[in-house]
Amino acid sequence: MKHIKLSLRKMMVITLSFMFLLSNAQIESQPSVAVLGIDSKKVIQDQESISFMLRLEIEKTNTLIVMDKYEVAELLSKNGVDLKNCFSKTCVLNAGKILNVDKVITGSVERFGEKIIIILKLMDVKTEKIERQDATEYINLQNELQKMLKLSIQKLLNLPVDQMLVSQLVNYDAPIESPQTQVKLDGPRMGASMTFGDAAKVLKAPESKGGYDMYPLNFVLGWQFEKQYISAGNFRALVEFIPSVGALESGRIIPNFTFLNGFRFGKAGWEFAFGPNFKIVKKAKGFFDKNNDMGGGKDEWYLEEDWKLQKENPNNIETRLDSRGYPYFSTGLFIGAGRTFKSGYLNIPVNIYVIPRKEGTIAGFSFGFNIYKKPKSK
Repeated sequence: MKHIKLSLRKMMVITLSFMFLLSNAQIESQPSVAVLGIDSKKVIQDQESISFMLRLEIEKTNTLIVMDKYEVAELLSKNGVDLKNCFSKTCVLNAGKILNVDKVITGSVERFGEKIIIILKLMDVKTEKIERQDATEYINLQNELQKMLKLSIQKLLNLPVDQMLVSQLVNYDAPIESPQTQVKLDGPRMGASMTFGDAAKVLKAPESKGGYDMYPLNFVLGWQFEKQYISAGNFRALVEFIPSVGALESGRIIPNFTFLNGFRFGKAGWEFAFGPNFKIVKKAKGFFDKNNDMGGGKDEWYLEEDWKLQKENPNNIETRLDSRGYPYFSTGLFIGAGRTFKSGYLNIPVNIYVIPRKEGTIAGFSFGFNIYKKPKSK
């Protein structure tokens, strides 16, 4: 029995020793590498931070022995090599020979417009040749730079690539604006408008007095149609038609129609437009009882037919907003400005506007969305 236990112990010791030796042999067989000459431009992370993240992601792959950054700095400093300005192939390979490593990884991280471009190169110190290189364009999400470096390392070392990260950080379809490709903002519009002045008082008044018993602040829902007629560089001129309805929150439907001549400027998407606005409202003829002849109070509003007294009505007869009246086309001048925000093929126009009227000015804002239109192939 004792002999069996001793044999089992010997076997376990031999097995563990063999696994330890095998592991050491595997580690020793892995090439050594130093991360050198990593340039960074227009990103929030500096050169040192990017080099640290790059070394970390290489170590995670367990395919290369990464040289410690302090050892790299010490050896290169002793040999007069400025690590912060060592970007050329000659300098990097010379530094690799000083460090006595098998490989060096160099490259750059640079923001260009709305993209981050990461270029990495794996060079063999002995042959002085570039073994592999990778250049990948990423979406400008600088807080996710470490994940971008992870993807670039996986591609550089021919390792399986995380497709989830690719879909989140790489796949980016940006539209190309040209005379054949128009920024069309046809689509839904929604927002709110606020009525001021005498018109606001009528809206809030009870229906028995010709009011609408509703809020002066109204939700507006509509659709914008537009047609471009001039395109010159970053300038575009267009006509727009916007039918909409308002006052849904007050249990009413007030139709509204706007025709605009618009101008769109620059890549930032600024725009300005003006044109006639038509609204269907109810109006009635009546008068303000200046002398309180009707007994309802001074300057109280009455319909023209409410005057039943024997004497002639001394008050001026005028037409104004009144829920007891008949439908009228009310016109006004619409003046608006705004900006279109873009995300790939998605456009998000945001606008503010004002419609000045004698009886009451209307001011509001609107926003919407649509998908960028691609030109049709001929």
